[in-house]
This record gives sequence, structure tokens and C-alpha cells, in this order.
Amino acid sequence: ANEVLEDRSQVETGRSATFVGVYDGHGGPEAARFISDHLFFHLIKHAQDSKTISEDVIRNALSATEDGFLTLVSRTYKLKPLIAAIGSCCLVGLIWNGTLYVANLGDSRAVMGTLGRSNKIVAEQLTREHNASMSEVREELMSTHPDDASILVQKQGVWRIKGIIQVSRSIGDAYLKSPELALDPSFPRFHFAEPIRRPVLTAEPSVHTRTLKPNDQFLIFASDGLWEHFTNDEAVEFVHNSPRAGIAKRLVQKTLKRVARKMNLKDEELRNVEKGERRKYHDDITVVVIYLDHNLLNQEMSLSIPELSVQGFVDTSGPSKFNILQQTT
Repeated sequence: ANEVLEDRSQVETGRSATFVGVYDGHGGPEAARFISDHLFFHLIKHAQDSKTISEDVIRNALSATEDGFLTLVSRTYKLKPLIAAIGSCCLVGLIWNGTLYVANLGDSRAVMGTLGRSNKIVAEQLTREHNASMSEVREELMSTHPDDASILVQKQGVWRIKGIIQVSRSIGDAYLKSPELALDPSFPRFHFAEPIRRPVLTAEPSVHTRTLKPNDQFLIFASDGLWEHFTNDEAVEFVHNSPRAGIAKRLVQKTLKRVARKMNLKDEELRNVEKGERRKYHDDITVVVIYLDHNLLNQEMSLSIPELSVQGFVDTSGPSKFNILQQTT
């Protein structure tokens, strides 16, 4: 939708683990691209050091990624000050040793499709979203910034932090985290009348751990570009009743059909809208669907399971770097 695509995604599979990342950038593509290039390698390093996977390993990998991007911002700030206004949501899923770990910063979402009674597919949302549209997020912001009357500003019926941004947690957005990287009045959209006294946004993720069950069928990881037009129930029902091959692309196509219908446009009319201009109709949309084949997962590790490394929108794939975790099973 945007003139320059701000989303990135990646899937890394090995013989004993699977990693999924969905990175929904804002202000530009640099933060999402940085996460895609660095987060997984930080995860591998911390897994090596700990000789296992845990919530702390994932938190530490995200923290190292945040520190790395903020260091990059500090180094380039004088030449390119607007890099301080670039950030990204970050949704991570990791399946290892029969356990699913999901970490989230921002308003992307992970949803599990599970078979319930009478083999009816049931949606289970696994992530907590950090968006000022949610009352609990607003309460959290007001309780942590009691002396800041402008911590939340409602514009055109939408709550925004400092009147600018909806997400309360992210990678990047340095101008909302460091007074030294604030932008001056020549950038009115990102300038504050009074300097911030302490970070307004945080990079502390919400982390969820779940032991996989035999009736767990698949996982949908997606940026809010999908969830603005699909409920959890609608999405899992669509995946459950569709062929596996090409399912993520089919979800995106179905989303675009819904957008066109809402805007009273024909499908081809929406497709013909130029990038950038199309952002008026919908956001960038990123979807990854992971099917859980329990029979395969329960077989011996000597079984030949293909290894793959795919980064969305880069059109490259090759051998997975996800080999360290084989040593820890």
C-alpha cells in the first residue's frame, strides 16, 4: 500500500525448530529491515550462550536488536535526523521442543486455529496488542506518565500517544525514547512543545508460552493490515476451509476484495491504484501461516526435514542458519 513497502517478514526452519517474524514498519522501512537482518542472529547467539530456548532468550534477543538499531540511529542522526522517527512493530513466533513461544511489540497479531468439540475450528488469540485504541493500554500509559497531560491525545476520534503514534511498544522510534534524539521544529509532525522527560514508548515485549496440543492445527502471524479487515474467527475459518498451498497469499487477496467492497470499487480498480495513493484504502499486509503436523513433529529427528530460510519481499531463500538448536534437543 505504501509507496515504499514498510513491512518485512521471515521464516527460518531447521530439523528441530521453526522461527517466524513479522515486522510492521512505520515512518520508513529501515527499522523493519534492520530487525529482519539482525534479530534472528541475536536469537541464535543467546540460544548458544544459554544452551536452550526460553522467554529470557527471546527477550534478550529483542533487547539486543533494539540496542543495535538505536545505536545506528545515534550514529546517523546528524546526517539523517528523520531516522529517529522510524520504527517497527515486531511479532515473533518460535516452535521448539513441543513448545510455542510468541513475543510481541505493537499491534501485529498471532492467532492459533484449534479443533474444538465436533471438530469445529476455534480461534485463540495468542498476543496482547499494544495500541492506544485499547483501554488497558491507555490506562497503562496514564499510570506510568501521571505528570504528562499530553501523553494521550485524541485526533479525529483516534487515540494517539503524544498525538502522533498509536502503538505503545516498538523497535526504534528513538525520538519517543531519548531526549537527545528529539526532532526540532523543522519537523513539526514529530516535534513536541516540551521535551519528553523519559521514554514514552518501550521495547519490552509481551511474551506468551504454550505447550502445543494435538488439536492445534495452524498459526496465523499477520500485521494489522490483515486484522483491520478480518476477525480472528473469520481468519481461522478461512484457513481451515482452504487448500494449504498458497494460503497466505489467498488471505491477502481476500482482504483486498473486502477493501474493494467497502470502498465500492471493483477488484481491478483497487489493484490499479498506485502505491502510496493506495494507503488511503488499506495498510501494507503481511501474512505467514504455519501448519502444525504433529505426526511429523513426533517422528525421530533423523527424518529428513527440509531446512529453509525465507525473507518476505526479498525473494531469496537458501539453507537455514537454524542449526544451533539441533544441539540443544
